[in-house]
Amino acid sequence: MTSPSKPKPAAAKDSAPSAKSAAVTALGWLHTARFLTTAPQLHFLPELDVPEIAFVGRSNAGKSTCINTLTQQKQLAFASKRPGRTQHINLFALGKQGATDAVLTDLPGYGYAAVPKQDKIRWQQVMANYLVSRSNLQGIVLMCDPRHGMTELDEILLDVIRPRVEEGLKFLVILTKADKLTRSEGAKALSIAKLQAGGGQVRLFSATKRTGLEDVATLLWDWAHPAGAGGASLPLPSTGAIPVAPEGLEGPEASAPQ
Repeated sequence: MTSPSKPKPAAAKDSAPSAKSAAVTALGWLHTARFLTTAPQLHFLPELDVPEIAFVGRSNAGKSTCINTLTQQKQLAFASKRPGRTQHINLFALGKQGATDAVLTDLPGYGYAAVPKQDKIRWQQVMANYLVSRSNLQGIVLMCDPRHGMTELDEILLDVIRPRVEEGLKFLVILTKADKLTRSEGAKALSIAKLQAGGGQVRLFSATKRTGLEDVATLLWDWAHPAGAGGASLPLPSTGAIPVAPEGLEGPEASAPQ
């Protein structure tokens, strides 16, 4: 009499291929990124009903390089040897076969002090207004150089977005330039950032070694394609007032928009 066959441990075998397949899908989706529009002020932005994911960070945190690496396009986001040159809000459409199912937003880098005070105030307003009032904003990705950690300016930005994060807005801290850290330094930076992220997720990332590339790509795909969401926008903050970012969230250098 033959004994019944034992069930195969399918879950254990299938988990790795499943994760790999998800990463391939996400990276293929990000590769469809193409320029949509640029705007110096919020009222120039088009009203959209697809999920929007914003990238923000200090001018020298590697934001443009990260966007270009995720989309596998060398010059999608403007990367300069002189950080802080991007002064516009740049939108990039995502979606296969020309359809748009999500948008990446490249916000101007902050942290450069060598600009007139009037320009600083203007960008404080633009940044804060966008982050608290953009109705289809699905998630925010904050770039941070782990060698310096979160600065006072990053903490100011966290204060600006905290109410929306508490309402359900997705939030990710990407620790860029992770290839410049040892394994122990990377683990320490990751641990500290998780404490500072206020409920957000944290990932180590290296454009050079492609560390974290698949993980971040998959996460962004999941944000833009939530199961059963039906494309619903996040609710606006309960207050109708649009605050100005606290003093200190400085705008980029005064140079020609790119």
